[in-house]
Amino acid sequence: MGKKFLKFEYLLLFAVFTIATCGLVYELVAGTLASYLLGDSVKQFSFIIGVYLFSMGVGSYFSKFLTKNMLNTFVEIEILVGLIGGLSSVVLFMLFESVYSFQFILYLLVFVTGCLVGLEIPLLMNILKDKVEFRDLVSNVFTFDYIGALLASILFPLVLVPQLGIMGTSLFFGMINISIAIALCFLLKSELKKVYLLRAKAIASFLLLFVVYLFSNTILSYSEGKMYGENIIYSNSTQYQRIVLTHNKSDYRLYLNNNLQFSSTDEYRYHEALVHPAMSMAKQVDNVLVLGGGDGLAVREILKYTDVKNVTIVDLDEGMTKLFKTNKILTDFNHNSLNNPKVKVYNQDAFIWAKNNKSKFDVVIIDFPDPSNYSLGKLYSLNFYSTLKSLLTADAVVVVQTTSPYFAPKSFWCINKTLMEVFPQVDAYHAYVPSFGEWGFSIAMNGFKTNFNKINREVEGLRFYNYQFDKFNYFSKDMISKDIEINRLDNQILVRYFDEEWGKL
Repeated sequence: MGKKFLKFEYLLLFAVFTIATCGLVYELVAGTLASYLLGDSVKQFSFIIGVYLFSMGVGSYFSKFLTKNMLNTFVEIEILVGLIGGLSSVVLFMLFESVYSFQFILYLLVFVTGCLVGLEIPLLMNILKDKVEFRDLVSNVFTFDYIGALLASILFPLVLVPQLGIMGTSLFFGMINISIAIALCFLLKSELKKVYLLRAKAIASFLLLFVVYLFSNTILSYSEGKMYGENIIYSNSTQYQRIVLTHNKSDYRLYLNNNLQFSSTDEYRYHEALVHPAMSMAKQVDNVLVLGGGDGLAVREILKYTDVKNVTIVDLDEGMTKLFKTNKILTDFNHNSLNNPKVKVYNQDAFIWAKNNKSKFDVVIIDFPDPSNYSLGKLYSLNFYSTLKSLLTADAVVVVQTTSPYFAPKSFWCINKTLMEVFPQVDAYHAYVPSFGEWGFSIAMNGFKTNFNKINREVEGLRFYNYQFDKFNYFSKDMISKDIEINRLDNQILVRYFDEEWGKL
């Protein structure tokens, strides 16, 4: 009898471990999907975690009313968690472009999943309370619960998303959930009632998830095709973001986490405006630093200047730079710039890299994504620009993409004002890019005073920029914003400005 109870206990404790792992994975899937589809990862993860923990509390409360056939109920809940959690990403991807109340459905799925997970642990403890000493029961249950949560949090960004993708991850862990239910149906058959019906439910649910898993790539392609309205020729989830490349007639478009990064029909306007003012004004351009810009398009423009000796790129995502080093379509766009012997790529967080780097640079081109969350907002902060200043030669020039002065004037002038706290001479300019509208930039001189229209060098063959800086330097009244705060690391006011302005569109 003792060995039987021991097997019973360990089997259910392993179920606890699985519940914790799978439950946290479903939570991370929902948070990541919300970030991909809705933007602002900090806000989305915060809301998802809050709703999930609250719903677990609701589930825990109602578990006290489940007093009959508790083991059967536990297995039924395990099946439900696997089905709802496993299919959640499929449902969310499919409905994103089809329903108005997408966020309601998102949080409803999170709430239901959390309630079911919240039911399981108290229910399990009630099942085991007469078989295991209470002190050991509480200790063992929460030990397995926390270990499972730790495993999920480590595996999710490092292994699961890069290897299985978001949809594949949720389906895979749904099958794991239901596998536990199937195992319980066979190993504890003497403890269960209507065991054959329970087995049939578990096996049918597992087969449903397995079939959906087999067609998950097709489902994802279909849902993303509806989302982008274009032919998807490449898609991949890296450790940091979802990369999608689309093709429509002669236009190729790159999306990161559902946000357009460039259109091949007009990206030259953006990249010429980003690179050539700084390169033409700098006293020398021997060593150039590019922060962000993993697509190599800014580097393409930099390499047009023959006196450039070294280009250093710091871009967080190796998946991004590898794609633009190897994909034939994309290397045609960037003129194979990332494979040029003058170019060295570092796949690191720019904030950390800048603190540790000792090299000096003549020109710095900052091409980070827009400050839509706090992890990006820190790269536009006073702290970061102060760190960056230590990497510059005495006469260096810095240029920063600063979002749209038309759609987001507070954000635009906040970045500009923050730069003015660090550099002695700062100016702003903008250019019209059809895919994005009016887009803005800030340019800063490190140690020398000069007329921003002074040209020290230029190259032939540009399609857009004409080296007449004052033509790009005029701002109409609807692109001006006053009474703006500086973006400091401890207030991240820029992220709030950005969310407020772009959230209206």
